[in-house]
Amino acid sequence: MKNLSFEAVIFDMDGVITQTAIIHAAAWKKMFDEYLRKREDLYGEPFREFTYSNDYLTYVDGKPRYKGVASFLRSRGIELPFGDAIDAPGTETICGLGNRKNEAFNEVIEKDGVEVFPSTVTLINDLKRAGIQLGVASSSKNCKQVLEAVNLLGWFGARVDGVVSAKLGLHGKPEPDIFTTACKMLGTSPAKSIVVEDAVSGVQAGAKGKFGLVLGIARENNSVELQQNGADFVVTDLVEINGLPELNALFLKYRGNK
Repeated sequence: MKNLSFEAVIFDMDGVITQTAIIHAAAWKKMFDEYLRKREDLYGEPFREFTYSNDYLTYVDGKPRYKGVASFLRSRGIELPFGDAIDAPGTETICGLGNRKNEAFNEVIEKDGVEVFPSTVTLINDLKRAGIQLGVASSSKNCKQVLEAVNLLGWFGARVDGVVSAKLGLHGKPEPDIFTTACKMLGTSPAKSIVVEDAVSGVQAGAKGKFGLVLGIARENNSVELQQNGADFVVTDLVEINGLPELNALFLKYRGNK
């Protein structure tokens, strides 16, 4: 299709391409509940479980791993040393707890595998055929392995994930660094690109980066939150977008308002 007005689409991975957001949430809960139980035993602090709606979506979803640990602990008034990325999983540091979460995530992936969202894969295929540049921007340090597991890694001309961000010293979401860096890798600009995100921190990043269209996917009945935080247009699944002509129309509509 030669008449598309945008040049690139940058996708988040977890919850947008792959059905891994729920696995992340379960891994976070396992790690934090274990740690909060430990604090109850050691310090007599009343145990309050880590919850999906109040804790995962508010403090962790979409953020780099260690930033998510620090954000949640701060919400509970818990201060820990940052530690080091090589801290053993479970060490009582921000890095140690983050590494334990990653260990739990990988255990589930190894056991159960990964599923994709079919509508996203269909859109990726359509965009590829139309000659649109494709990028993936994710906070996850497991991004490469997960995309390899679902045979999609080679589809993306740019991958900016937790590993790349650490090497380049990029700020995580809600800052726009990972999305704008993906654009640079693809040789285009945010104004000529679309961001597809399911997390509040992700649509905030897209808005801050001044992308032509920030498309939100409300997998968690959070349409209002996504719209209030920077999504131009929100769907519950990409199947609601009627092909590339409608996507192009949305791009033109919202780019024209910026």
